[in-house]
Amino acid sequence: MAVSDLIASFILEALEDSDGSAELQRSVLADKFNCVPSQINYVISTRFSPERGYVVESRRGGGGYIRISRVQLTDPRSVIMHTINSVGGSLDLRTAAAFLSNAVHQGVLAERDARLILAGIGDNALHSLPREIRDTVRSSIFKYMLLQTIND
Repeated sequence: MAVSDLIASFILEALEDSDGSAELQRSVLADKFNCVPSQINYVISTRFSPERGYVVESRRGGGGYIRISRVQLTDPRSVIMHTINSVGGSLDLRTAAAFLSNAVHQGVLAERDARLILAGIGDNALHSLPREIRDTVRSSIFKYMLLQTIND
């Protein structure tokens, strides 16, 4: 198993042991897994991101910590609003797909709806736009399409 997988498993276990929220020290994790702190940052940014349903707070410096919390929303409307609020002014297709996958996994969005949203914001649908504005337009369309799923 790769070091990144071991780190992710350790963090997931810490989250399960503490009701969905864990406070960890980057340097302690780096020592435990015999890696550099940037590898801890990599694992957190790729596996514990908002599009995967996590909120990460970080304080650097001596005694700094990383607090990771699993978003525990049961109301579909709240999950969709959390997703919309997590999307900034720019959204790449890979991140959008991760948000949609998480929504389907949580049971708040039908797989068919997710596929339709993905088609509507995909590169094929936005091909006539200049590349430099596609992610901005994608973000706007994504948010409005998600809003429509809760307004029905």
